[in-house]
Amino acid sequence: LGNADACGAFQAFSLFVKAKEVPAASRCPGGGEGVRWRCCRQAFAELPGIHRHVALHHSADVGQQAGLGAESAEARGSPAGGPAPAGSAARPSGHSCSNPEISWVLPDTSHVSHEDLTSKVGEVLLYYCYCAVKDPEKLCAWQKALCQHLHLTGKVRVASEGINGTVGGSKVAASLYIEVMLSQPLFKNILCQEDFKSSAGGAHCFPDLRVGVFKEIVPMGIDPKIVSYKETGIHLSPQEFHREVEQYLSQASHGQSDTILLDCRNFYESKIGHFQGCLAPDIRKFSYFPSYVDENLELFKDKRVLMYCTGGIRCERGSAYLRSKAVCREVYQLKGGIHKYLEEFPDGFYRGKLFVFDDRYAICSNEDIISACRYCGVLWDQYKLCSSQHCRQLVLTCPSCCNKGLTACCPVCQEKDLKVTSRASGQTLKEECECTRRRPRVPIEHISQRMLDTGK
Repeated sequence: LGNADACGAFQAFSLFVKAKEVPAASRCPGGGEGVRWRCCRQAFAELPGIHRHVALHHSADVGQQAGLGAESAEARGSPAGGPAPAGSAARPSGHSCSNPEISWVLPDTSHVSHEDLTSKVGEVLLYYCYCAVKDPEKLCAWQKALCQHLHLTGKVRVASEGINGTVGGSKVAASLYIEVMLSQPLFKNILCQEDFKSSAGGAHCFPDLRVGVFKEIVPMGIDPKIVSYKETGIHLSPQEFHREVEQYLSQASHGQSDTILLDCRNFYESKIGHFQGCLAPDIRKFSYFPSYVDENLELFKDKRVLMYCTGGIRCERGSAYLRSKAVCREVYQLKGGIHKYLEEFPDGFYRGKLFVFDDRYAICSNEDIISACRYCGVLWDQYKLCSSQHCRQLVLTCPSCCNKGLTACCPVCQEKDLKVTSRASGQTLKEECECTRRRPRVPIEHISQRMLDTGK
């Protein structure tokens, strides 16, 4: 919250959720040093963290409780917001507060040279922010103008539930973009510097700029009103997640694990990089994830689930959906996703490349190659698009096989590609692919307890 209101608002928040210091023995998995505050099944090590949580989930209730708190304090003859008795943490109640207006602000770039603003040496930013957006169209228009003003390319999804973006540009442009985003009243006290994940890249990593309004900021295919990010799992910092994975692998090696380490990404992402001992669903789209959970509910029964994805956003909705089934003992998720984990543990339990949704396809943090060429089996993890123009599958084909003309994802596409190069004008070909035909839309896992216990 703002400096002038932080103390009073936090006191009002204390009255509302009966926030309390949490003894070391009852802190969230992984422990951690320092005083923690607990709310909505999450633990907070510092006041700024819980302030952001309050602003995002409880601003309406805080406003109401602030008035009630002052009135109650006056009746008792004690200062507002005094110590409250310990009690159960409150659940998020939504965004019924007055929604901040969208500020149409573009940064001043008059002091920046055109060369610095458009330099090819730059960054790619990945971020998301869940918040109530009254006018998604207006936010979309501002976002498009902002990106064009800063010569940024990429993809930005806007919805009534928030914003999700990945943009690339020069380092100066990326810095100005973050600065303006943090000053936008709509995101103030919710979005912070650490919510932006960055990697080496630039505007050249995307073919163009695409900004649009959608129903969901991450396409899970479930109405946000039915399954909301507000019912998400418990967030774990990279350090806490690292300790949890370490404990899981240790217990699994002795056949004692009651945990599932779940990769929420698509098969082609986990194929080139994943956490050791994870369960990686063989699904092609995140919109298949709910059906995957439904078809494999028995797998999650009475389990502790540790979930992770690229930047954290898919876990927000994915964990909420899994929790809605009421079969797991508890659901945890990696805050900031693999991106933030690799910043702190480049040689940790995540091995291989991190898949990204731009022309780079992957970024590297360690030297491991865990995937192989589609044709010869040599270690290889650099994706290319299938050479058949009607296919959008990605293929792992090494330079040697590429030189032999093996550039399609499967024999069907390979043959089709040859026909396309020699076809008569106006001839059309049936769009089919062996990869898609052979892969079930929603796989049913046949995993024995022994395999789970050994962390495979």
